[in-house]
Amino acid sequence: MTVVRTSVQPPYAAHLRVYEPLAAYPEAERVRWQAYAAEHGPDAAEAGRPVAAAALEEQRAALAELVGRTPRPLPERESERAFVRALDGVLYVCPWATRLRSWQALEELEGAAPVALVDTALPPASRAAAEADRERWRAEHPDARPWILTSRWEVPVRWFLPFGEEDRCFVPAGEPAGGPGGGPGGGPGGAAPAGAPAGGGKGEGPALFYLTPMAQARRRVARAYRALREAVPEGELVRGAEQVGRWLEEFHPRSLVELDYGGLVHLLGPERLLADRSAGELEDGLRALRAGDAAEAARAYEELTVRWRRVLALRNAN
Repeated sequence: MTVVRTSVQPPYAAHLRVYEPLAAYPEAERVRWQAYAAEHGPDAAEAGRPVAAAALEEQRAALAELVGRTPRPLPERESERAFVRALDGVLYVCPWATRLRSWQALEELEGAAPVALVDTALPPASRAAAEADRERWRAEHPDARPWILTSRWEVPVRWFLPFGEEDRCFVPAGEPAGGPGGGPGGGPGGAAPAGAPAGGGKGEGPALFYLTPMAQARRRVARAYRALREAVPEGELVRGAEQVGRWLEEFHPRSLVELDYGGLVHLLGPERLLADRSAGELEDGLRALRAGDAAEAARAYEELTVRWRRVLALRNAN
């Protein structure tokens, strides 16, 4: 179990993670991750426990890289760290893959930020070297994909598609986290009921996350995609469903899928977190769409997107 004492506040970012069972990895990696888990212990030993402490440790490691005197667009070597969940006697591993994700973040930065700002933060020569590195690495790892997707200042609505309200677990600040769970049905091992804290651990909050088996996640996304394609074939959400579905297909069918609000919990505050039921609202909208009630489906989707746009707008607040 990762234990962190720090004054570092995590960034306002959410994460979509896939934890693959050890059996999914090639033998050499399987042995390495098994030894890693034996040394460090799982970051979450129960379905209702968040990996918030380990996520903060990941952030500390990233900050340590940034304080170097010479700006570097990405780490020199790939991270040998991972998030580890243990559930029903099975170890599930989600590698940090920091170098791969740094390449992706650099690409996003170049597409979103003004050129002068990017050049000031990371000189063109450094970025060119990083891109050359990436092309060489891609040639050696053509099937590589990140186990973690990150979104800053919001949770994209499409990320809620793999989850149901029963997969939700909210851990208030100072409240216990973890425990055997008591939620209905779909959560792996049974997460805590929506809107209620999980029980049976020491205070690790605040945290808000969803956790579900891969088979359930794929099933939900596929059903949503079919309904959306028939009703709004050119809509933003149908494209998002296709994107999320393709990403999930890259992983072992017995994996776990997790949506973690991450540092957004500090932005939203306890009252909004307790009331938030975004996955359930999206489910309601899709249910209405399948029933032929397009007006109710549009209303639910609009409410959800407007609320998250308000959160996204806070990035420009002073």
